[in-house]
Amino acid sequence: MYDLTKLDLQSITNIGIALRSLGKEADSLETVAARCVQFFYENLIDPATGQSACALTRFFKTHSYGDLPGSLKIYADALISSEPIADEVKCLTLLGSAGDRPEWRDRLQSQGHQAIPLTSESTVSRIPMIAQLIRSFGLDISYVLAPDPHLLMMLEKKTCNVFYIPTASGSEFIPAQTEFVQPFGVKSVLGFGGMLPSGNLFTVILFSKVAIPQATANLFKTLPLSIKMAMIPFDSRHQLFQPSNVI
Repeated sequence: MYDLTKLDLQSITNIGIALRSLGKEADSLETVAARCVQFFYENLIDPATGQSACALTRFFKTHSYGDLPGSLKIYADALISSEPIADEVKCLTLLGSAGDRPEWRDRLQSQGHQAIPLTSESTVSRIPMIAQLIRSFGLDISYVLAPDPHLLMMLEKKTCNVFYIPTASGSEFIPAQTEFVQPFGVKSVLGFGGMLPSGNLFTVILFSKVAIPQATANLFKTLPLSIKMAMIPFDSRHQLFQPSNVI
């Protein structure tokens, strides 16, 4: 267990070691993602309560619309009802979710976040949290929507910054203030991730019930490499979802 308000370099090193093993005997990226969010939800603790410091932890990855299972294509179509979605359009796909409420522990129960089509830069700009997250990582939105093959090696090796909102209440980048932030006591939001060899972006987002200091947020820059190491074997084989969840 780790106190999220007082993480140090040794703690982050230990967390990184644990994250590298997430792919052991896994069958898909979904399994790795589910283990990842569960790890953070169970192991980052609020010392005042002894409970999880996170109200919600989520894992997203971009994925081409044409490669999504049928159920998620239908889901994405419902969000963009005005025109058909091209197969090459990237969709920000929810792979893992863990949280205080039962419905937050199942990606299939997510309302509005299972597969979000990123049809254009203007579309992404209208989703403030996602747009700011990408910019915080030091990436151009265009790289995420249509990765340039000539830049993939550079982007994949890039150490990204973190997406850090020290005060979630009232932030323009954190939606659902009255429905989520305020009633569930979300104080800070932290996102970290990077690019995979396939040209897809992955990110973990922590919605914390304790205030996360800047120094702590900076330590999370080191963790995406550990997560990536667990993901790469499945990313190369395009094993996105657990076989039982593919419809």
